[in-house]
Formats: sequence, structure tokens, C-alpha cells
Amino acid sequence: MGKPYIALQPSEGIIVQAAATIYAGYLAAGRVEDGSESDWIAKSIKDAIRIAQTTDENVQSDKEVM
Repeated sequence: MGKPYIALQPSEGIIVQAAATIYAGYLAAGRVEDGSESDWIAKSIKDAIRIAQTTDENVQSDKEVM
């Protein structure tokens, strides 16, 4: 069996990093019970996306300045 291949766009990689940090926090807090990992990973991704969207709505990037 070969190794899985994943090609993420830069913005997707940023979301993965944020979601992994959020998930690690849930793990460290003892909130992730055996068998519920997928649910908490999905929640972490949704949380990371919500943070990214809120940031985009509230912060003007250098490229957005005209």
C-alpha cells in the first residue's frame, strides 16, 4: 500500500495548522473521549474556519489596501 498524497493550498495549510492547535487544546483539556476523535477533529476544523473568516472580515491585509 502506497503512502497517501495530499496537496494543500496555502490557505488550507494554515487552517490545518490552526485546527491541529485547537484539537491539541481539546486533547490536553481531556475533552476528547475514545471514539469521539472524528467529531472533535471536525469541530476543530470548523472553529479554525470561523476564526479565519472572522479575521478576514475584521482585518484589512496589505494586498487589500488600495
